[in-house]
Amino acid sequence: MRRRRESLAGWLFTTPALVLLGLFLLAPILLAVWVSLLDWDGTRNPLAGGVPFVGLDNYRDLLTQDGLLRTDFATSVRNTLYFVLLAVPAQTALAFGLAVAVNNKLLRGRTFFRTVFYFPSVTSSVAISVVFLFLFSGTGAVNGLLRLFGVDGPTWFADPRGLLHLLLGQPPRWMLDTRVFSLSLWDWVSGPSVAMTAVIVLVVWTTSGTFMLMYLAALQNLPEDVGEAALIDGATRWQRLREVTLPLLRPTTFLVMTLGLISTWQVFDQVYVMSQGNPAKTTLTPAYLSYQRAFGDGAFGTGAAIAITLTALILVLTWAQRRLFGEGRG
Repeated sequence: MRRRRESLAGWLFTTPALVLLGLFLLAPILLAVWVSLLDWDGTRNPLAGGVPFVGLDNYRDLLTQDGLLRTDFATSVRNTLYFVLLAVPAQTALAFGLAVAVNNKLLRGRTFFRTVFYFPSVTSSVAISVVFLFLFSGTGAVNGLLRLFGVDGPTWFADPRGLLHLLLGQPPRWMLDTRVFSLSLWDWVSGPSVAMTAVIVLVVWTTSGTFMLMYLAALQNLPEDVGEAALIDGATRWQRLREVTLPLLRPTTFLVMTLGLISTWQVFDQVYVMSQGNPAKTTLTPAYLSYQRAFGDGAFGTGAAIAITLTALILVLTWAQRRLFGEGRG
């Protein structure tokens, strides 16, 4: 009887939270899945009759039917793959380095530096994006700094060329003729555009502070006796960092990389403010493409299909990352 009363009390306490989660999380997800099966223009109630039901046609047009939609989606996936490959390792390494630096007991003003490093993470991404537009303009501070070293900076948000394209020049003909998922092989391997590189720098700078705090909390909770034992054994500072600290921080590193993977696949506001997918769609992302199709073209079914496909892709990649780099692996 007592156990039943405790169970009832538990459900009474959790019911408000469950209702809110169902109303604002589960219901929108289910509605998005339903809309992805419709040809809905946003003018009528999608739950009422009269909205054409197209089944999986939106997904077929997105994934298997040659056309502009499939090409745009492939382009957005290509752009985001480069985004993930560059941003996630960079923000992870920078966050770890900052955490090690501010965890140094000999550093004066550690509280000040923690605040400075974390501040970009709590600042409006829209405001920071506007500032970066000025910094990376043709006459901005970044190009001004490059000119001090005799380098003519590019027109950052008007240059669609990939970084490898800039380094290697013209691609071989066979790479241009080989098609993979509606794009040429060269389009896949030519690297992120100059414009996307600027967005990557922005995202790394704004997210590293949050991940720094995660690493800092983990560093401050490491057992001191392990480090002291390594010191007694004659291990250098680099050896202690590589052989002791990094293995103990593996769960935190996995968490940081997982959160970084998810957030980079969902990047939207920086692209919306800084480039809107331009130049030549080299900064187009799946999240922005979903918004563009739904609210720009009125194709809410297609936009929802892109969002659901992106969610499935994130889940698969997160699962794969856990299998490859999960906490259970040594």
